[in-house]
Amino acid sequence: MNLFNKRPGSVRSAPGLEHRLWRRLPAILLWGTLLPLVLAGANHVLMPAEPLPAVDHRAQLLWDYTMAGVVVLHWTLVLTVALGCFIVRVMKGPAYVADPYPPPERTAPAPPWIP
Repeated sequence: MNLFNKRPGSVRSAPGLEHRLWRRLPAILLWGTLLPLVLAGANHVLMPAEPLPAVDHRAQLLWDYTMAGVVVLHWTLVLTVALGCFIVRVMKGPAYVADPYPPPERTAPAPPWIP
């Protein structure tokens, strides 16, 4: 038994913006993850070597947490765009036919208000 029966005569739509986005998503994910991490690392490298006062240490931690939040936000945005691209690609694909299910025979007459 074939689970995916293509509908005869169905036409696939041409790929559009979703195809270009789908192909670029790995690079977008990589660069969007690396850039905040590089900025956080540069912040640590450029800090002075002597012990930091509490105010400076707090600002550095705030910057690190902000960059971690940017990375997580970027991942969720990329995931959302990937789901949207996947749905559009599936919808543009060929049509499939489910198993036929004949409706049951009517035994009683229909009420007069139902045509």
